Amino acid sequence: MSRHLPPSTDHGPSSQLELAFEDNKLAAQLYGDFDQHLALIEQRLSVQATPRGNHVMLKGGASSVDQARRVLESLYEQLEEGQQIEVSTVDGVIRMIETEDSQLSLPTLEKKGRVRMAQIATRKATIVARTPAQDAYMRAMDRSELVFGVGPAGTGKTYLAVAHAATLLERGDINRIILSRPAVEAGERLGFLPGDMKDKVDPYLRPLYDALYDMMRPEHVERCITSGIIEVAPLAFMRGRTLANAVVILDEAQNTTSMQMKMFLTRLGENSKMIVTGDPTQVDLPRGEKSGLIEAVHLLDGVEGVHISRFNDKDVVRHALVGRIVRAYEADTARRLAENNAKA
Repeated sequence: MSRHLPPSTDHGPSSQLELAFEDNKLAAQLYGDFDQHLALIEQRLSVQATPRGNHVMLKGGASSVDQARRVLESLYEQLEEGQQIEVSTVDGVIRMIETEDSQLSLPTLEKKGRVRMAQIATRKATIVARTPAQDAYMRAMDRSELVFGVGPAGTGKTYLAVAHAATLLERGDINRIILSRPAVEAGERLGFLPGDMKDKVDPYLRPLYDALYDMMRPEHVERCITSGIIEVAPLAFMRGRTLANAVVILDEAQNTTSMQMKMFLTRLGENSKMIVTGDPTQVDLPRGEKSGLIEAVHLLDGVEGVHISRFNDKDVVRHALVGRIVRAYEADTARRLAENNAKA
């Protein structure tokens, strides 16, 4: 664990603090290749972080130095527990610390700056929450039978849902993973596409498959698909089924109709979980058709056993530009809405 050396302070707004980490090898991993982790902390928190062996000198505003200290200590704790630290990990801890200091009420944030982010562990990978919304979403999937992940692209909604399903399958808590998605682009007329049912639906379910291959060995995924343990179930073919002992994931749910969503949700069987993901701002249904996702989120908010996780542009964990793109589109939508209201 790190040790705080006697701090050097002055009477101005700036502060400086020296941290010492006991394990030199872990300290090197903490700093990152070419000190890239420290560079990210400097950029995001407006501090100066100077490494000297297993010591780091932090300089900057008092609150920024304290945030940087908590980020480094939290990351070092993860290293002590045998976890790997990447740039995305550093970014996630910074986000969690910033949220804690903005006094957003989150029960998953521990006191005294100890940030313990939710994790999903499979044999191939360990996924750690990178934003407070992801943290709440991951914990909700453990607690609730029906979870909605609602928000823009790039926030990890689908990826984390597949990771959660994969770890439950590996533990033997469920017998099957069922992947479903409305094929709006083909008008649900899948017969126009070549091949068998899996071939027809694969183009629409590619993001789900990509996540599965990240969580499980490719040969294991293929065996599970062949044996039906992992099943591709087009939404149009779900009617009349009862899905027990399974995790059922419905992706791109904003493109379901009200009837389709009701039909899907009522398939839930014993010892099963449903995870529904979608972006209400990207509905591709015909004009005038109500989105089943938007309606379900409205109707089921507050129902026991149902959790609704809402993401926004601040939760985007892809390229930083994606977040700015999302904000630009949201601003344009708000502007158009205001103009229409003014005309009315």
